[in-house]
Amino acid sequence: MKSRFLPGMTAAARRGCLPRALAMAVMTSAMVISAGGCSSRADKTDDSAQAAPAKPSDVRMTAAQRKHIHVYTVAPSSYHKTIETTGVVDFDNDQATSVLAPFSGPVSRLLVSPGDKVRKGQPLALVDSPDFAAAIGAYRKALVTARNARRQADMDKDLVQHDGVAQREAQQAQADAASAEADRDAALQAVVSLNVDPQTIKDIQAGRPVSRVEGTIRAPIAGTVVQKLITPGQLLQAGSTPCFTVADLSRVWVMAQLSDSEVASVKIGDPADVASSGSAKKLTGSVANIAALVDPDTRQVTARIVVGNPGEVLKKQMYVNVQIHSHQSESGLLVPVSAILRDDENLPFVYVAQPDGGFARRSVTLGYRAADRYDITAGLKVGDQVVVDGGIFVQFMQNQ
Repeated sequence: MKSRFLPGMTAAARRGCLPRALAMAVMTSAMVISAGGCSSRADKTDDSAQAAPAKPSDVRMTAAQRKHIHVYTVAPSSYHKTIETTGVVDFDNDQATSVLAPFSGPVSRLLVSPGDKVRKGQPLALVDSPDFAAAIGAYRKALVTARNARRQADMDKDLVQHDGVAQREAQQAQADAASAEADRDAALQAVVSLNVDPQTIKDIQAGRPVSRVEGTIRAPIAGTVVQKLITPGQLLQAGSTPCFTVADLSRVWVMAQLSDSEVASVKIGDPADVASSGSAKKLTGSVANIAALVDPDTRQVTARIVVGNPGEVLKKQMYVNVQIHSHQSESGLLVPVSAILRDDENLPFVYVAQPDGGFARRSVTLGYRAADRYDITAGLKVGDQVVVDGGIFVQFMQNQ
């Protein structure tokens, strides 16, 4: 091992060098430790600065970058709402009716089936009805009685002129004839109300014999047989047994559901478009009625829409999509949809141009969407200039 002392150095000199060497070693170590400690604190300071969240600030751009940014000046605008909802198809109750049995008795034969088109007065079913036979018999009797009473009254009228009968008897004969004719007319009305065939009535009035006639249930309106509620042999009760439902399906009702916020925008007469699920074809109609009560189950209000139904594509109880185009004008601060951006929490915001040339992020509250524009209910004021083209680039610059 090579000695670190110089040749010829005395022992005293050697002893003097040792303390100085030791002091130098201690100082060097202290400097290293101190430098290491400072470096550690600096690193920790840099890490904490990087971990602190960046505070959003105005975005600055060069003149060349601003050329690619387009802004829109916010101003009051008017628009018309389109309410989108769902509805259920129902018959037009002004053109649909439930056919009740006009007389009692068992059903002898059915003449139509569901889906058949019928005209007004067309036979739907035959019934072996004692009521029917009794009404015809009563009319026959009343008809004969009225004829005889009138003949007797006319004869007494001639006789009273020749003093053949007393004036009082002639007057009584006239009263009896009038009463008999009233009974005849009432009996005829009863027969007509039972839908007796007009030819049968003419045969009775002419005194011609009438074969056994069955009671006939006839269609009260022209339309389609949508329900058959009776079967052969079933006993009917006059005025209470429903037999058929006949409806004119060329027009239907759509019962649309409206929320509390939508009711104020819908008025009677507003046009509406209706389309069944999976169909792109829309049928047009208009709002005919708005319910005065809220449905206690759904807490919604029903709007009745009358819709033309060519081809009878809409069926009862079918669910449909409805668009009601309000005639009522609304106003607000509308901005293009392209101006709306979303933050990390999916909350909407826009970039607003600043007087110094920068762009500031501003949170907004979205209202109704009218086509490609949003009504901003909070966050903007008249005169603000919002970025409508280039907002993504502004957001990228801010995040740098």
